[in-house]
Amino acid sequence: MATTDGSTPGRRERKKAATRKALSDAALELFLERGYDKVTVAQIAEAADTAVTTLFAHFPAGKEALILDDSGERERSLTAAVRDRPEGTSVLDALHAFFAGRAPFAEDLPEEYRRRMDLVLRTPELCAYARQVWIACQAALADLLAEAAGRAEPDESLRILARYILETPDLASGRPDRRAALAEAFTRLKRGWPDL
Repeated sequence: MATTDGSTPGRRERKKAATRKALSDAALELFLERGYDKVTVAQIAEAADTAVTTLFAHFPAGKEALILDDSGERERSLTAAVRDRPEGTSVLDALHAFFAGRAPFAEDLPEEYRRRMDLVLRTPELCAYARQVWIACQAALADLLAEAAGRAEPDESLRILARYILETPDLASGRPDRRAALAEAFTRLKRGWPDL
């Protein structure tokens, strides 16, 4: 396991990661077994053999974050999808591929991710939280779109496009054929922003 700067984490970081994983795993199992609404943070902490204060120290956003922890991963992934796209690939094609490879659109997810995804899709509170976490990336994505378009900063059109892109997973995931809905959304976005 390496840190974001490529170094090997120390003992303290490994212990924190293990505690976070234990809490997240306990939450997933309890939510699947009893239902999201019937599980308290105290029960999750007890199942992970930690204190409630420890749970909130690691997941200050509460129950939703135990399943959909962000820790900046979404913004880093969006940045990589845009900046590291293959030469000749449009920004919108790169972002379509990015979302198509993630839950709930990817077809070859590991079992643990599939279980989490199924829980999120059938739990309104988790769906709302997932949308909120994506929308929090709007300013960063608008900046990336401006950078890709060769602009110093995003104009209103790029801010709107960033919001549309980040709303797409929520909208498409509720359709019977999620992958087709995602493709249709990006086809329409490309019509509106053909230079991206």
